[in-house]
Formats: sequence, structure tokens, C-alpha cells
Amino acid sequence: MSADFSRYRHLTENFPHETLTHSRVEDVQLPDGVGILALIRLDNGHQKRPSTLGPGSLVEFGEAIASQYARAESGEIAALGVIGKPGTFVAGADIVSAQQLTDPQHGVALAELGHDAFNLLEDFPAPTFAFINGTALGGGLEVALPADYRTVSDATKAVGLPEAFLGLVPGWGGIYRLPRLIGPEAAAQVIFVNAMNNNKTLKGHQVFETGIADALFEEASFEQDSLVWAASILTDDAAQAQAQQHRDRDVSAEAWNRAMQTAEKTVAAKTGDTAPGPLHALNIFRQVPQNSREEDRKLEVEALGELLVSTEFKNVVYGFMELVQKRAKKPAGVPEASPRALNRIGVVGAGLMASQLALVFAQQLRVPVVISDINQQRVNKGLDYIAAQNAKQVQKGRLSQEQADALTALVSGSTDKSVYADADFVIEAVFEEIGVKKQVFAELEQIVSPETILATNTSSLSVTEMAADLQHPERVIGFHFFNPVQVMPLVEIARTAKTTDESIATAFDLAAKLGKTPVLTKDTTAFVVNRVLLRLMAEVQKAFDEGTDAATADQALKPLGLPMTPFDLLAMVGIPVAQHVTESLNTSFGDRFYVSKNLQALIDNGVAEVWSTDESGTKHIKDSTLGLMEFGSSSKTSEEVLNTVLEALAEEIGLMLEDEVVASAKDIDLCMILGAGWPFHRGGITPYLDQQGVSQRVNGKPFHS
Repeated sequence: MSADFSRYRHLTENFPHETLTHSRVEDVQLPDGVGILALIRLDNGHQKRPSTLGPGSLVEFGEAIASQYARAESGEIAALGVIGKPGTFVAGADIVSAQQLTDPQHGVALAELGHDAFNLLEDFPAPTFAFINGTALGGGLEVALPADYRTVSDATKAVGLPEAFLGLVPGWGGIYRLPRLIGPEAAAQVIFVNAMNNNKTLKGHQVFETGIADALFEEASFEQDSLVWAASILTDDAAQAQAQQHRDRDVSAEAWNRAMQTAEKTVAAKTGDTAPGPLHALNIFRQVPQNSREEDRKLEVEALGELLVSTEFKNVVYGFMELVQKRAKKPAGVPEASPRALNRIGVVGAGLMASQLALVFAQQLRVPVVISDINQQRVNKGLDYIAAQNAKQVQKGRLSQEQADALTALVSGSTDKSVYADADFVIEAVFEEIGVKKQVFAELEQIVSPETILATNTSSLSVTEMAADLQHPERVIGFHFFNPVQVMPLVEIARTAKTTDESIATAFDLAAKLGKTPVLTKDTTAFVVNRVLLRLMAEVQKAFDEGTDAATADQALKPLGLPMTPFDLLAMVGIPVAQHVTESLNTSFGDRFYVSKNLQALIDNGVAEVWSTDESGTKHIKDSTLGLMEFGSSSKTSEEVLNTVLEALAEEIGLMLEDEVVASAKDIDLCMILGAGWPFHRGGITPYLDQQGVSQRVNGKPFHS
């Protein structure tokens, strides 16, 4: 087989910093005299850096396959195999370098190169095997899909097609091959549902269970077991039949219809029509049943050519790679002080938030946790919640009954705060009122040791004020989680003027052990996420109160692609809570934070829900609430509301950076992505304001130069 990959070598000029993943071919003698398997090892030569695919790597891979065609046709080799380096099959395309592309034709050529290389594997004149020995994401999984057979290691941590999440499409045949392998419904789950739910991936056993892999082997003997299995496939018709049967899939028209409904629903819910990548993926996926491989190739290549040079893709690379992958793992402001060891945790409160905190502490730290509340009934309710959550993990197969029982037993409860006497870290999650929280801390200080760190989960109150009357205010921190605690990855760590380095170092260490992403903030009202969100919500509410109809005000921010509308967010948070936080912000920062008299009237009259939604999704004010509210006569268009909100956000973020609430605009972007669901395809909130020219108009300069 002759394949000319030299025509792609010019692409390497656009990837000057590509770390080459080499394709080294070695002959492996299969067991029982079956013959030789030519094994391609993919390895970039860096122990800690995962192997990725840029143009140089793809050219070498394609040439390695082509070099074995004549040997296969002559019978010199019995099969061809592909394997990665320890822990990594291939981590995907080199997207960090790809974001530098500016010419769509370079994106087209890169897509064509991948198809040429992978089609060469699919058309190979002898049986082919992919031994997935570790992470296989995006282009990495697309390497494995053209093979005839696949094995996977039980230690594999991440397999998937995250392109829709990254603002791209699986552009090297993934959309075409995966549904043919595992069926359209399972493929829709991987391509759309998993990818667009925070880039969820499959572990080794799930790769086998879905039918992506035909065999699952233990990590310790994975390569040898895979070779023995490959030999059985080559010699045993029953083994081949078993592998094919494992890929039991429904490719009927009905299955495709269900898959498309799932995919369309997912994209509509996550990004709507604001992100081009998922829309292109939908279009290609929809045509897979009737398309040939070549027809699919044309669609994927065209889409990648457009998307690789798009602003949305560059935004995703910034948000995901620069922020979530880099800055989140090396946060600003971590002191050099050594963190304290935490062997016992206290949570003051037994309500829903406190119970969630206690559960996460127990699950992640595996240390005793104690909760308390004003009466035993509340304590019991909290403990019952924790037991029920652990029981759900048993039902889902994530915990054994013994493990669940052990976790539940780690959490105890009392109505007497003396149970915190030997705690190393105590966090309060009681009613959001400064007097209540000050009283809790005053009581705790009489019980705990002087070294015990005291934390507050407040979302809007002053940590400095809470600690003002204590003998040891230096050990008090803000440690703000987001709801639901188990799901939301962000923790805002608030530092007062008196907080010690040891306390902050311990907070960072604790957040990491909890699997959370910490961001250090100055102790200022509402920290980062709630301050930004409440400024946004206040502007929308103000427009509504001044006379803009509910549907227009609520849908004005739709072009941003936020996870929910302002009024949906208000309903989720609750009118009294949102009003209370807005009042705190108004007290601290003045009339920039509009306090709605209409919302207060609803609170005073015990009204919890204001809007009803018709079948089209349009919101209307309930007739029963109209008489309680007064509206102005100044109605705005959706565009006017959106512009007002964006200008307000640019102003607020500019003031936050001027006041050094966080170290950098990147920290605000990271907080909004992880704490508020700011869409990755919009980059961070500050790059978006720059791209729209709003930050320049409001502040006289961009946030990013």
C-alpha cells in the first residue's frame, strides 16, 4: 500500500511546539505459533506528559501503518496492533497548538490527514487490534475505532469523545464509526450527553460494558493478556463470534430516532444555538445512517476547518486548558506555610447544606465528622439524609454495603456543641444572619482548641465581622461551597486581614483533598460568584420592574448560553435568599445593586412563585401576583437589557479587580465557569466582555491585553 503523507508535512510549520508522539513498530511473536503481530507503540518520550496528536505525529502514524501493508499482504505478519505508553493510549489531538491556527484550510488539511491515517488502519489487509492501555480521548479514541478489535485495561481512567464540549466535532471519523460499533443510542451518550456534562468520561470497565472494547484485562498483565487474546481471535472462530456478539447493538430507525432526540435535547439544554461545535456535531450525527464513509469524511473535514479557527474554540481552550487544567491546579495565593493535619471535622448545623458538607467530608477524608443542631429532630434528619445518600451509592454499585455503613458511621450528631472539643476544623452552615453566626463562633471558641480552624460557609456576610469579637480571629476563614456540594467543584476561600498563612494553607489543602477547586478571595461581600450573579440578576429585575415584560427580560441573556435564565435562577435560589444577598451587596456597594420593591412585596405577602410557563416555554406573571407589584412604563428590548447587563458586569468586575478581590481576571473567569456554569465556548466572562468591546467601552481598556 502506498500512501503519500509528505503532502501534509507543511502543516508542521503551524505546530512549531508540537511534542511528537512517535509510532515505533516492533514485531511481537504471538503465542502458540500463531505468527507475528506488528505492534505500533505510541509514545512521546515524556514520562509525565500525555501523548497527543499533531500533524507530525499523525504523519508518522500513517507512515508506520503504510510500512506494514506489504508485509501483511505477503503473509509475513498475521496482524497489526496499536498500544500506547503506560497509562495513556492517546490523550487526544494537540488542541493547545491547534488554537493557533488562523487559516481554515489548515484545519481542513489536519482533518484530512487524520482521516487518511485512520482509514489506512481500517482498510489494513490483516486483522487489526487496538490495546487501550490508558486514557483515550477524542482523537485518541478515534485511533482505536478503525481497528477490527479492541481490548481495554481495567485501570483506564478516561475514554470518550469530548469534542462537543471543546467546541469541535469528532473530526477523524468518530461520529461515523462509534454508532456503528455500539449503536446510536450509546454513541449519543458518549458524543453528546457525556461530553456536554462537564466532559464526563468512561472508565475501563464501562468501555467494555458499552461494547467499545471486546475484552477487559487487568492492568498488571494487560499487554500480555491482550496478545494472548489476539492470538485466540486469529485462530478461534468461537472467540471471534463472542467478540462480535459482545457488540450487541440496535441500529434500527427507531434507535436512531431515540438517539437523535437525546442528542438534540442535550445540545438545546446545554448551549442552545449559541455554540457552533455541538450544532455541527448534531448535523453530522443526523446523517450517519445514510452516509458513506467518504460522505461523512467531507462533513467532518468541512466542520473542523471552520471550527478550528473559530472564536468559540479558542475560548474553550482558554477556559478549559488555561483555567480548569492549569490555573485550577496551581491556584494563586497559596502560602508557603505547612497545612495542619485534620483528623476530626465539625459541621455546625444539620440542615440540607450542612448535611451535604458532612457527607462530602466523610466521603473524601474518611475521618470522623460531627454535626449539631438546636434539637435532636433536626440532627436525626441530617443523619438520615447522609445514610440515605450512602444507600443510593450502594444501589448504583458505587459502594459496597460495608463501605456505605462505614461512611455513615463516620458521621455522628448532637445538640451539644461540646462535641467539637477535639475537632481540628469546624465549619458553620447555619442561618445567614450575622448575629447568629457571631454567636456560633463565640460559643465554639469556648470549646475548641486555639489552633482549631473556624470556617464559615456564608455566601454574603463579612467574615471579618464574624471574627471581630473573638480572641483568635486569625484562625477564621471563609470556606464557601456551592449547592449541590457533591457536584459543584468550586470553593471560594475568603481571607481576612488577620487570617494566618497556616489557616489559608490548610484551607487550600483541604479543598484539594475534597476534590474541589479553591480560589482565594478577599473578604468582601458575596466574594466573586454571587457578587457577579447578583449584579446580573439585579439589572434584569430592574428592567422588569421598570416595565419590560417578563418574557423579554428573562430571555434577554439567551445569546450568552447560560445554564439557566435569570428568573429560573431566582426561583432556584429562592426570592427571600436572593433579596437578602442583594440587600447585603447594596449596603456594601450602594445603588449598583438594585433592591426590588416588587420582590420585597412578594416576600411580605408570602409569595414564593411569581411566574408560570406556557407550553412554548414563555414566562408569564401569575395573575395572583399582579396586584402585589407596581411597574414603571419604561420598556426595554432584549438587546437593550443585554447591553445594560454586560455593561454592569464590566463595571463590577473592573471594580473587583481594582479592589484586588482576587489576584487576576483569570480567577474571576475560573469562578464563573466552575461556580455559575459560565459556558466554556464563551471563554471566561472577561474575555467575552473584551470580545464584545464592552470592557473597553466601560473601563477604557480590555481585561486582557
